[in-house]
Amino acid sequence: MDQRDARIEQAQQPVAEAMRLHPLYRGKVQMAPKCPIRGIEDFAIWYTPGVAAPCRAIAANPGAVYEYTNKGNSIAIVSDGSRVLGLGDIGPAAGLPVMEGKALLFKYLGGVDAVPLCIDAKDPDEIVRTVRALAPSFGAINLEDIAQPKCFRVLDALRTGLDIPIWHDDQQGSATVALAGLKSALSIVGKSLGGIRIAMVGIGAANVAVYRLLKIAGVDPRAIIACDSKGVLHRGRDDIAQKQALFPDKWRVCLESNGDAVTGGIAEALAGADACIAFSRSGPGVIEPAWIATMARDAIVFACANPVPEIWPWEASAAGARIVATGRSDFPNQVNNSLVFPGMFRGVLDIRARLITDGMAIAAADELVRQAERIGVDESRILPGMDDWEVAAHVAAACGVAAQSEEVAGRTAGAAELYATARATIAEARHMTEVLMREGLIAPPGLGT
Repeated sequence: MDQRDARIEQAQQPVAEAMRLHPLYRGKVQMAPKCPIRGIEDFAIWYTPGVAAPCRAIAANPGAVYEYTNKGNSIAIVSDGSRVLGLGDIGPAAGLPVMEGKALLFKYLGGVDAVPLCIDAKDPDEIVRTVRALAPSFGAINLEDIAQPKCFRVLDALRTGLDIPIWHDDQQGSATVALAGLKSALSIVGKSLGGIRIAMVGIGAANVAVYRLLKIAGVDPRAIIACDSKGVLHRGRDDIAQKQALFPDKWRVCLESNGDAVTGGIAEALAGADACIAFSRSGPGVIEPAWIATMARDAIVFACANPVPEIWPWEASAAGARIVATGRSDFPNQVNNSLVFPGMFRGVLDIRARLITDGMAIAAADELVRQAERIGVDESRILPGMDDWEVAAHVAAACGVAAQSEEVAGRTAGAAELYATARATIAEARHMTEVLMREGLIAPPGLGT
């Protein structure tokens, strides 16, 4: 077996383990009590007749729901299963393992109680109605794995119709971590956001949001060349022009980007580019090594498709890329929204934010860069890893401060207080898992049931 085959075999090992362990545990999350139960008599407090008193208090003062219930630490992960990872429209039931995994990360990394809700609703208006009906139980909503263009419509409708934060992680989370990774990588190669050319591979939910956040952060859209499955976006893309009412964001990219009027496909977009940001379909082979070789000196390549990146990272490095990142935690340089959403939601819940703004997303990106600089950055470590337990607490504090400065917070608190609160909540979640494992209530992976 040559080195390339050995690397591919190693990259596929998590798949085999997933198929062994998912049926062993029958899922990844469960509900657990957070109040003491000293005896059966305590149910008179936690349920009837005692529970009627907090019910009346909330009816008289709706804001009291945050004091008397877990709403302030509960979110819903809502998906229709129409765009799950790189697997496509596999439906709500098949998407449930992903949403459970997301809930696990929310709890373990952010101390957030997340409920996976895979709904049998494909029409965007029906999704909006469903989420609005469910919203009173939650402090925030995370939309997940919803196909474009309806994902944009659903997000926009819910953000204007509810008074709790609505976040589409495939859009906003991906954009935030991509911006953070790019800023960090550019600091290593000695380039700046305002002076680079960027090729974007894929122009779905993730890269549409990346494009928008890059503009806000100071990138000239004329220096961006974006590709979809049919080639480079430009003003002459009549196929997109004819559907601009359905894909307004994509048409906007056609009008604003590609100042040199480049045509062709991914190969042409990459030629001379300083950075490649790919959120497209699962690879490998979407991006060829020969195309990487035509990029500018000290090229940066983000191949973020899951579960398999658009190009294997070792192939991109061999082709001349100086910094290569993927969305996977088992490769160096993970650029994945898992570095963003646990801290983001921890922060917005703790500050009781009404929405999540672009300014809060940029604050989260900048905090990720600062945390990377604290631990030291190099070509193989441009951002902190998921094993850096300080990340979510720092991001939470940064988002909470930004929410207050943009006047979308429901309470006030300083950065130090927000950090301490987040850190304690996250530590409690991790400790609970450790106790369950130590006591044998979560069985070791090597044992059957």
